[in-house]
Amino acid sequence: MSETYTVKVEEARPAADGKPSGGPVYRCIYAKDGLLESPAGLESPWQFFCDSAKRIPNNQMLGGRKVSDGKVGPYVWLTYQEVYDAAIRFGSAMRSRGVNPGDRCGIYGSNCPEWIIAMEACNSQAITYVPLYDTLGANAVEFIINHAEVSIAFVQENKIPSILSCLPRCCLYLKTIVSFANVSSSQKKEAEELGVSCFSWEEFLQLGTLDCELPPKKKTNISTIMYTSGTTGEPKGVVLTNQAIVAEVLSVDQMFVVTGKVCSEEDTYFSFLPLAHIYDQIIETHCIHKGCSIGFWRGDVRYLMEDIQELKPTMFSGVPRVYDRIYTGISNKISSGGALSKKLFEFAYNYKLGNMKKGMPQNKAAPLLDSLVFSKIREAFGGRLQAMLSGAAPLPIHVEEFLRVTSGAPLTQGYGMVE
Repeated sequence: MSETYTVKVEEARPAADGKPSGGPVYRCIYAKDGLLESPAGLESPWQFFCDSAKRIPNNQMLGGRKVSDGKVGPYVWLTYQEVYDAAIRFGSAMRSRGVNPGDRCGIYGSNCPEWIIAMEACNSQAITYVPLYDTLGANAVEFIINHAEVSIAFVQENKIPSILSCLPRCCLYLKTIVSFANVSSSQKKEAEELGVSCFSWEEFLQLGTLDCELPPKKKTNISTIMYTSGTTGEPKGVVLTNQAIVAEVLSVDQMFVVTGKVCSEEDTYFSFLPLAHIYDQIIETHCIHKGCSIGFWRGDVRYLMEDIQELKPTMFSGVPRVYDRIYTGISNKISSGGALSKKLFEFAYNYKLGNMKKGMPQNKAAPLLDSLVFSKIREAFGGRLQAMLSGAAPLPIHVEEFLRVTSGAPLTQGYGMVE
């Protein structure tokens, strides 16, 4: 391979003065000038959000689509100021319920604006948030609540029955449940019989105030406890400090800078990978740091491409399974389009790929063919895509190559490991 991904930063040393010899030291090429250090005074991820809310209060921050009578509407947005105010009030409400800095708060549900608001509410009060999810097994939620001693949980409306079913076995710690939307009177009664209070999203918001004092944050504070399947036995809780989250967000920022993709307030990110995992959580925190807009998928993979086309994102994170499905769908359409169009596509593909292999940037490798041949593929992603990310597993080389050539956007594979 012609590319060099490492750089020597220290020569080998011979054995001397009783010390053994050592080989040369290499670093990733992106760290050739030294390792990153967190800026002085940056103590918590909360500061990323605060700074953006002060800088661009009226910019769109979190967007979702509402489904009414079986019909889905356009994206509806909350501004940075609206999300900031909500986070402050929910943080204040948590304190009114006896949840204090260092206590644990569960967040249980699919990606949505409420997930991020709950996370930022925890950040505002130095409360440790603990993502809850049931893909680790039937008893995982119950285990995590008890193991992390979760005292309050924000829960997606359709997950409340699941929480209530395990409540008799975890009400020693869990005392407050807040729905992302509504909660029925029967659900409230069921919880109250076990000494647990249950609130709708709006009811809990009313318990808080904007006029509240925020506690000081420290780099050593525990930001989140994120549970992973580990290797055997029960899920393992990984303790991540403010410093760890801040360092990773700044590292992602540096990676974007050195690879030519600088995120800005003009960018829109499509939120699809689960926030309960570290990979997407870091990417979305980075988006908040840069003042991007974040639009959430509907939660149904059947309508994934429809949501993308409505949002028109500039950044998208997916998994190999989704990218492979996109690749297969496009390939089938090309194959069924007739011999002439298939030959034209193959010529355009090979011509552009050849230029890219010579070192030409994607947007300059075949601009005429991009507009004549590949434009429909780009439109399938909304027409504005500038960066694609893939996580969870290795992406097959042929799928990665195909998307690099046809989408008009660079594709980066990310490796996110909670530990």
